Amino acid sequence: MELITPEQRETLLANGARRGADHVPVVKLFNPCGAGTWFVTELDPEDESIAFGLADLGFHTPEVGSFSLSELEAFQGPFGLGIERDLYFEAKYTLSAYAEAARAEGRIVEYGTELEAAGRGKAVAG
Repeated sequence: MELITPEQRETLLANGARRGADHVPVVKLFNPCGAGTWFVTELDPEDESIAFGLADLGFHTPEVGSFSLSELEAFQGPFGLGIERDLYFEAKYTLSAYAEAARAEGRIVEYGTELEAAGRGKAVAG
């Protein structure tokens, strides 16, 4: 499976050109056989193998920062399964809301009172 579609890549690169903004996550990646979730908001326009977003590796310390997209693409877990893209993910808030809720919960969350509280004023216009 392609981790990032061409359309998503365009959005991620455009976001990467506007660093410092509180972008909405464009892509959710996850490890189907274990811990590991990434909300990707940007790609580095100078090196498209470097992504930026919220990463949760299952150690109860989710972090906002850069990570290697090429390493995620190359990862092979049990049964040869790699990192996958959540085909149904639609962000409801900006990255800072997800990060605040993740710090409070010790993991990335996609719903619940912590996220709703963190998301006040940071919701995506629907």
